[in-house]
Amino acid sequence: MESILILSEKLPHVRSIDVVNDLGFKKSSVSVAMKLLREKGLIEASPEGYLTLTKEGLKIAESVYERHVILSKCLIALGVSEDVAREDACRIEHDLSEESFQALKNHLAFAEKQHKK
Repeated sequence: MESILILSEKLPHVRSIDVVNDLGFKKSSVSVAMKLLREKGLIEASPEGYLTLTKEGLKIAESVYERHVILSKCLIALGVSEDVAREDACRIEHDLSEESFQALKNHLAFAEKQHKK
């Protein structure tokens, strides 16, 4: 869903093949994932194969993407390279508790505010 969100900002229409290319997964894996997301009501697919997030899907995708951005920024601020920070953020974003995420988010906001002074 996060990939669909990001791609939808870059492309006029998002298709499964775009998600395949973005994530580097097999077509069959993405096809199965898209089917599950449709069944859960998180995405819709047009007859032309264009993917869109439902209201609930968009809400979840934006939340996951926010976690990814915040975690990446925190890791980069600690001296981790951008590539490694992004990869690690992908691993962490789904398992991190809401309490820990909010603490990191607040800390990053405070640090950025202090840096601007």
